Amino acid sequence: MATVKGVSTFSAEQEAQALRKAMKGLGTDEDAIIETLTKLNVSQRQQVLITYKSTIGRDLIDDLKSELSGNFERVIIGLMTPTTMYDVHELRRALKGAGTDEGCLIEILASRTNAEIRHINENYKLQYGSTLEDDIVSDTSSMFRRVLVSLATGNRDEGTFVDEALAQQDAQCLYEAGEKKWGTDEVQFMSILCTRNRCHLLRVFDVYRGIANKDITESIKSEMSGDLEDALLAVVKCLRNKPAYFAERLYKSMKGLGTDDSTLIRVMVSRSEIDMLYIRREFLAMYGKSLHSFIKGDCSGDYRKVLLRLCGGED
Repeated sequence: MATVKGVSTFSAEQEAQALRKAMKGLGTDEDAIIETLTKLNVSQRQQVLITYKSTIGRDLIDDLKSELSGNFERVIIGLMTPTTMYDVHELRRALKGAGTDEGCLIEILASRTNAEIRHINENYKLQYGSTLEDDIVSDTSSMFRRVLVSLATGNRDEGTFVDEALAQQDAQCLYEAGEKKWGTDEVQFMSILCTRNRCHLLRVFDVYRGIANKDITESIKSEMSGDLEDALLAVVKCLRNKPAYFAERLYKSMKGLGTDDSTLIRVMVSRSEIDMLYIRREFLAMYGKSLHSFIKGDCSGDYRKVLLRLCGGED
């Protein structure tokens, strides 16, 4: 349920000319750029990118970068980037930028499908010459590293079969690996949470609640800490309700003092063509306020305008 769907009939040449006109001469018509790019979907924007170069003889990304700045520029360049490459760039920034952005690594690796992860791996290697796994290994440590490496294989069972006997066994294993013993067997948590299929794990969580008398998320919070805790919680949340997971990411990026712009931009750009309507619905249900009103209160200028277009409306 996307908020950005693209247009059914469009002329890449017309849109390319409209973008050139918005940037030519003195000043920039930011509204025209927002209007053009948010009505098109990602594949249509790629057509405009190629047509811009062939009909105008200039590079659209270079032109946008020279005309725009700050967070507004980051959103626009994000919209102009093919979906997989956007994730690749974000993962690289998270690993090789100033300090490691663990939240970004967790969010992408816990929420993408196997096919998406495989495409990310292929493109990452082509783009940077090193594998995503190598960069994760060199930039993170201990059990957190192992969870990311596991998720980065894109090897979760994607079937729907629930093996009842195994579900009972898995739930018992999780209980014995955490609540029941002194200390925690983190490998058990990782191997079950990162490899089993979604339907099976939802059943495991139900059984677990019966055995441990508490929700699996409560156990993860009491048994783990730091990045490892965040990673395993993200895995569970994405399995249960992915739009609710993203709603929480958005809420946390804006609440309190200051804004985590990297997260806000990444979620708005990457989910606008997938499940933004569902995210909005969950946001309203969870926080009693609309995502639209939150963005409106937290951002300003053209940055706010473009994010509101990606949000797609007031609830």
